[in-house]
Amino acid sequence: MIDQFITLLPELNKSFLETLVMVGIGLIVALIAGLPLGLLLFVTDRDLFLENKWVKSVTGVIVNLVRSVPFIILLVFLFPFTNFLVGTTTGPVAASVSLSVAAIPFYARIVEASARDIDRGVIEAAIACGASPWLIIKDIIFPEIKSGLISGLTITAISLIGYSAMAGAIGGGGIGDLAIRYGYYRYDNFVMFTTVILLIVLVQVIQYAGDFLAKYVKKG
Repeated sequence: MIDQFITLLPELNKSFLETLVMVGIGLIVALIAGLPLGLLLFVTDRDLFLENKWVKSVTGVIVNLVRSVPFIILLVFLFPFTNFLVGTTTGPVAASVSLSVAAIPFYARIVEASARDIDRGVIEAAIACGASPWLIIKDIIFPEIKSGLISGLTITAISLIGYSAMAGAIGGGGIGDLAIRYGYYRYDNFVMFTTVILLIVLVQVIQYAGDFLAKYVKKG
């Protein structure tokens, strides 16, 4: 078993790094695009300071449409766009395109849900004092939802790990690709067992780190 592990180690390291690349790019894009999108969904809601039913409706429909498509179908559907953007449809960078597209609306809804927990009275008081929309977002909404944003990012990261395994099945690389090529096609139970353990450990580490940061930010 030790000999098997040593033989597998180079491929395992390569696959692990590919998974981190996919998930890392997806998380960065989710944070950059999903955070403002989620805030937009919240502040354009009824009875809020930037209320706009058309922006709210159109944005909500687009978010729901993307979230309605199963990831494996979204991955294949975006092949032409992926090829145009990165010049290939295989590899971790190519897979990260679909992961990012899936992560943006997912995280946006988490941001919106976190913002809904804010006491509306605090926002109304800020409006009554003449605070600008940007000031309300920056000094009231954002500080109130920081803990929720970190928890949401943790949930998104764990979801992306699952998606990355699916991406690996059709050429995305990563741990999922290793499990399919070596574990499934070669009927190697040791590889399957090792990849499952690695995924479990990775998820647990991310969950623990996310919970710790969320609690730390909330106390601060």
